[in-house]
Amino acid sequence: MPVRRSWSVRTRLTLIAVTTAALSDTAVTAVALYFLHDLADAYYPGEPIPWYVHPGLFAFLVGTSALGVAFSGISAYRTVTGALGPVNSITSELAEITSTDLGRRVPVPDAHDEIRELAQTINQALDRLEKAVERQRRFASDASHDLRSPLTAMRAQVEEALHYPEDVDWGPKAQAMLASLDRLQAIVADLLTLAKLDAAAPSARERIDLGRMVADELDRRERRVEVVRRLEPSVTVAGDPLQLARLLTNLMDNAERHATSAIMVTVSAHEGKAVLEVLDDGAGIAPAQREVVFARFTRLDAARARDAGGTGLGLPIAREIAQTHGGSLVVEDSSRGARFVLRIPLARRASDPGRPSGHSPGRAAAG
Repeated sequence: MPVRRSWSVRTRLTLIAVTTAALSDTAVTAVALYFLHDLADAYYPGEPIPWYVHPGLFAFLVGTSALGVAFSGISAYRTVTGALGPVNSITSELAEITSTDLGRRVPVPDAHDEIRELAQTINQALDRLEKAVERQRRFASDASHDLRSPLTAMRAQVEEALHYPEDVDWGPKAQAMLASLDRLQAIVADLLTLAKLDAAAPSARERIDLGRMVADELDRRERRVEVVRRLEPSVTVAGDPLQLARLLTNLMDNAERHATSAIMVTVSAHEGKAVLEVLDDGAGIAPAQREVVFARFTRLDAARARDAGGTGLGLPIAREIAQTHGGSLVVEDSSRGARFVLRIPLARRASDPGRPSGHSPGRAAAG
């Protein structure tokens, strides 16, 4: 299908101004001739007076109208050209910005008008784009590093076995390689989970008794430390049971790695929100690090010294799940250890109008 060519905005606005001026001048000239004709009839009764009254007067009126139209066209053209100048600068700058040069910004005009607002909005969008691209690059770099570690370990084990086959004890060697494979599998699984969460893929939404779900999940697996439960009944939320179970598992795994002797799990309702708390009695998290632990592949120095197999993605996945359910996951103050607090909206009762609100589109170790 051929592309239909159209006039530029400058040309169209100039034509509108010229047409408007021509029509208005024509109307003014016609009205002036009409009244002058009546006036001439009154002063010279009985004499034939042409509709244009007098050739000189007609020429004067037409000439004045033509000059007015020309002046309107030139003024409109210059005004539109000046107004569109910043737009041309913005367009030229945007055309030169590439994915490798996202630090550039479009010029913001001095005038406080709609074009200034457009330029500021574009710059804000470029800011968000730059941060997103930088976050993706950093994530790809971190993922490559964490994937390389188990692969390098397995390669070293295989090369050692090939070089000294007669000295290889295949049982321990296979166990060591299985450990590296388990870590690699865990990282890949977490990456797939994050990809699904980032893509905002639709998930199931069910009414869930949060206290009962937490109790069932805690019963599925023995922990190396004591788990103290304070689960309020009938705290109902609307969400994906598999995702919420994954969130709880990630918090429990993280707490277990750093707890000294016990973990306390609490479920309650407060101000229209379901509140899930996981508190361990370990060393805790410094206030300055409470947001850092939710960054992907982040492990604090203390965590690296005693890491027990975490991928560095457990806590980021937990926060993504919380946000997907319209809630939040933060680290809050506690007298001892680390206290992770999840808040998500309570499900509406069946008699309430509307649907349940639930979809929005590190510590010592980020699990």
